[in-house]
Amino acid sequence: MKKLYIKTFGCQMNEYDSDKMADVLGQSSLEHGDAMVRTDRPEDADVILFNTCSVREKAQEKVFSDLGRVKALKLARPDLVIGVGGCVASQEGAAITKRAPYVDVVFGPQTLHRLPALIEARRASGRPQVDIRFPEIEKFDHLPPAIADGATAFVSIMEGCSKYCSFCVVPYTRGEEVSRGFDDVLVEIAGLAAQGVREVTLLGQNVNAYSAPMPDAVDSADCADFATLLEYVAELPGIERIRYTTSHPKEFTQRLIDAYARIPELVSHLHLPVQSGSDRVLMAMKRGYSVLEYKSIVRRLRRVRPDLSLSTDLIVGFPGETDADFEATMKLIDDVGFDASFSFVYSARPGTPAASLPDELDAATKLARLKRVQQAIDANEQRIGQAMVGTRQRVLVEGAARRDAREMMGRTDNNRVVNFAGAAEVGALIDMDIVSANTHSLRGVLPGPVRALPVAA
Repeated sequence: MKKLYIKTFGCQMNEYDSDKMADVLGQSSLEHGDAMVRTDRPEDADVILFNTCSVREKAQEKVFSDLGRVKALKLARPDLVIGVGGCVASQEGAAITKRAPYVDVVFGPQTLHRLPALIEARRASGRPQVDIRFPEIEKFDHLPPAIADGATAFVSIMEGCSKYCSFCVVPYTRGEEVSRGFDDVLVEIAGLAAQGVREVTLLGQNVNAYSAPMPDAVDSADCADFATLLEYVAELPGIERIRYTTSHPKEFTQRLIDAYARIPELVSHLHLPVQSGSDRVLMAMKRGYSVLEYKSIVRRLRRVRPDLSLSTDLIVGFPGETDADFEATMKLIDDVGFDASFSFVYSARPGTPAASLPDELDAATKLARLKRVQQAIDANEQRIGQAMVGTRQRVLVEGAARRDAREMMGRTDNNRVVNFAGAAEVGALIDMDIVSANTHSLRGVLPGPVRALPVAA
């Protein structure tokens, strides 16, 4: 039995891609009479893969640091295969094998399905293999059927991004926006539901740009938008909850807002990156919307979903950010009431327009601003969590609690983790009483006998 070790950096898209790498290599091994299973120990692995992220500089350098740690394993076992995939692979290409000659294969997010062929070519030729092309959406036509692992699952619905924000490297590492086939998405989700999945998270760099021809369309221009896809997913037997990430405010349509009024399966949690609360900074970032337009989206959403919980992305210390710009961000945090965020100090990425902008703000000021942002968000999170104490929340049971395997955990509709004592079946939807709130989680109490939802036929 062969063993596969994958270390994943970055976003949920990369988590999804890592699972697909394992599926592809697993299927290939079976076709050659072997079996391949994942391991948490790189020293036990026959194949080591690093699925990389280039959004921030530290994440990029971390990859080369980890590669250095496995170099000794390669020297001891020359047959060990070491591969680098993901966005750093797309950005650096063959330069990776020059910096780390013991790397065998380098592949991009759109060519992960070619892993078995790349490994075979490496063994046959003795030379490192590099394939970082953008072959449209080809990879989805070559992936094995999705295998469920619990009550929740990620499903990729599109690749790439065409927004070209001045700070972002994604369009250069994942290519332009390409939507996955409408039927392909529904077939994958239906297959997951049949395996007991109750909640799906639809993935893409900009999911609300989704557009694909309807299967019965008579006109090639007759395409399903993201709101239409959500409607169809909600109709699939067994699917009780729908989440998605990430969306862009520029394309948050009224049809998508209306979907929150008519699709109960669409959860009351939304991750909507804003990046800054300053119009001047947003313009320099080339985000394509103003603070007022962003707040208008939020107001219209909360008109149809008053309990909607919002998380966001925030960049602190973008080149040229003044004290006034930063205070505008703090005001937006207060006005909207974000209860979670991915917030970071700006990191210049090579090849992006913002990388050439003068950056005169010192590191200490940037870190102080980041601390204020995170403190404000944490305060919102604690306030909202305390407000949920004493309420009854619908919780989807996901499995054992992370900190105490003797307990179980689930997630509320608004994306709060709930830990609780007692036994419940994974996939069960339980109306649970919330009795206390911790910093990043809630504690619930089972109200009585637990009934699991039947698995769809």
